[in-house]
Amino acid sequence: MTKWTAHDIPSQQGRTAIVTGTGGLGFVDALELARAGADVILAGRYSAKGEQAIAQIRHAIPAARIRFEQLDLADLNSVAEFGARLCDRGTALDLLINNAGVMVPPRRIETIDGFELQFATNYLGHFALTAHLLPLLREGKTPRVVSLSSIAARRGRIDFTNLNAETDYDPMRAYSQSKLACLMFAFELQRRSDADDWGIASIAAHPGIARTDLLHNGPGSRSVMGVTRSLLWFLFQPVSQGALPTLFAATSPSAKRGHYYGPDRFWETRGHPASADIPAQALDRATATRLWEQSEALADVALR
Repeated sequence: MTKWTAHDIPSQQGRTAIVTGTGGLGFVDALELARAGADVILAGRYSAKGEQAIAQIRHAIPAARIRFEQLDLADLNSVAEFGARLCDRGTALDLLINNAGVMVPPRRIETIDGFELQFATNYLGHFALTAHLLPLLREGKTPRVVSLSSIAARRGRIDFTNLNAETDYDPMRAYSQSKLACLMFAFELQRRSDADDWGIASIAAHPGIARTDLLHNGPGSRSVMGVTRSLLWFLFQPVSQGALPTLFAATSPSAKRGHYYGPDRFWETRGHPASADIPAQALDRATATRLWEQSEALADVALR
């Protein structure tokens, strides 16, 4: 694969895209999609932060067709309301980027629905979002769903006895499980799309190690991880570089359905988009099926 960059994004004119997460990778995704001509909905929890992101993008791209929509992935009612608003408008959806996330909060935080925050935000909220938007995706033009995983998924295990980290909360273990779940969801979504003729290309991506605020917002800027992020910033590639695997998966004609992309150098921590190594546990179809069915029950949705 050549050294693909954002300059290689083909025209997105006439395509409607939703990106979750208003900062970091999500901001870059929305910026570059808008630059390529897409109609972009940037979805996030905080309206002030979202409107600030929209203003920055419009300053850089005055002709950008972009707007903010409120969405709290840690609140399943908010996810359902977001989906209902968009379905009521009836606009076909061509691209959904399931990007937003939280990383390793030092103590277990429970959402309004009673779920551990990382499992809820990184995985279950996006599972429910995809379910609510499925009718619009099926009406899209060559629709794609891109789900964000992480190199941390390599250490992940789906523990059905402790999905919610109630009996034993380890921040990194919970994060790794949530990102493995995202990867398994991407593969299972492709299998089900193929089997039921939904016409959706489901693709996974990860950013390597990027200079986002996840570590400052999660464990905190004074934590060991936060201090590492601040003082050793040069070990983290720029956010614009970390966003490339996602943008490749979202827009490139060469991106393959049911595939996984990440950076191509230094054990996939940095570089340009390339095929990523898939952890063996992510290919366990029995676990993927069980996770899918349990997720439908937990989120009270039917993704079919």
